[in-house]
Amino acid sequence: MANKRDYYEVLGVQKNATEDEIKKAYKKMAIKYHPDRNPGDKKAEEKFKEAAEAYEVLHDPQKRQKYDQFGFEGLNGAGGFNAQNMDMSDIFSHFSDIFEGMGFGGGFGGGGFSGFGGFGGGGRQQKTVFKGKDQRLRVELTLSEIVNGCTKKFKIKNDVVCEHCHGSGSADGKVDTCQTCHGSGYVVRTQQSIFGMMQSQSVCPDCHGEGKVVKNKCSHCRGEGVVPGETLVEVNFPAGLQEGMVLTLEGKGGAGRHNGVNGDLQIIIKEKQHEELLRDGNDIVYNLLLSVPQAILGCDIEVPTVDGKAKVKIPAGTQPGTVMRLRGKGIPQVQGYNRGVKGDELINISVYMPQTLSKDEKTAMEKMMKSDNFTPQESVKKSIFNRFKNYFSN
Repeated sequence: MANKRDYYEVLGVQKNATEDEIKKAYKKMAIKYHPDRNPGDKKAEEKFKEAAEAYEVLHDPQKRQKYDQFGFEGLNGAGGFNAQNMDMSDIFSHFSDIFEGMGFGGGFGGGGFSGFGGFGGGGRQQKTVFKGKDQRLRVELTLSEIVNGCTKKFKIKNDVVCEHCHGSGSADGKVDTCQTCHGSGYVVRTQQSIFGMMQSQSVCPDCHGEGKVVKNKCSHCRGEGVVPGETLVEVNFPAGLQEGMVLTLEGKGGAGRHNGVNGDLQIIIKEKQHEELLRDGNDIVYNLLLSVPQAILGCDIEVPTVDGKAKVKIPAGTQPGTVMRLRGKGIPQVQGYNRGVKGDELINISVYMPQTLSKDEKTAMEKMMKSDNFTPQESVKKSIFNRFKNYFSN
């Protein structure tokens, strides 16, 4: 703190200076010590930073009040900062609203300072490299392909490199340096401003940022270096994908002009509905319909799975709504902590009730109605009630 000068002294104003006087004083200092007017002058740069820090405090009523009352110590933890430790680009970005509010225009802050000696991201620009078109492909996968993963090949209509000019766009293979930008890919314009002569950079209008031009254009691709064609793409689909997921294959899209960068291929996943199995997250659900005798007496029965069939033992007295579980027969987790861990196949049991009975069947059923074994027990009633209660509460 001991090395800092009083903020009022820095701007050359009195302690009772108005906000307008502070703005005018700061504007004068900013123009005087601007780095574009003082290239390579470290002292001028320090003066510029010092003035910016002083204005940042004195133009804010709350910060100014704390400074007037407690000095530099009053700004600790109250939004004060040390501009001397900041890069010039950071200062321009931090004070962009202040400069604009003072009528400085867009020459400061937010990367708009590109023409001043390399500050604020305005250094030498890179040459333009064209990127090819991105492609999108919707692919339908079966449940088996989703569970096990698969590899598929697709033919895609794409821009491809012109085989006559090998992507250069030149009929004779010659590519000349652009005379407008001298190969840099950008041009510099100079104009008068309140700061003096200001420079700005823009993409060269003749070579479009490449730094090179083709005079004798290839007749097959018209100088573009790419032509409409078809590409064969092999895609590995990992196990566990879901409807709507997007796989991005970098560099598998269209070829870029003038030997540029290939675009990307986005593959949108669509699930094909299985005839018997349903998907529920990473679990698979199968609805098993039993006859009354099967539910009462129990039985061994085969149920479909993704990869075939599995034999399931149905216990005697199985109730409708019972869910049996085949562990590890579901869909693997495609990402995250449990990646690769498979879900289960859930067998949801229902019991078929016939709508018509023969005379003998009806007589037999009437006899069974009188048996205590066919009268629902209280424990069964409560179990069914709780099952429905949990269902509707979820």
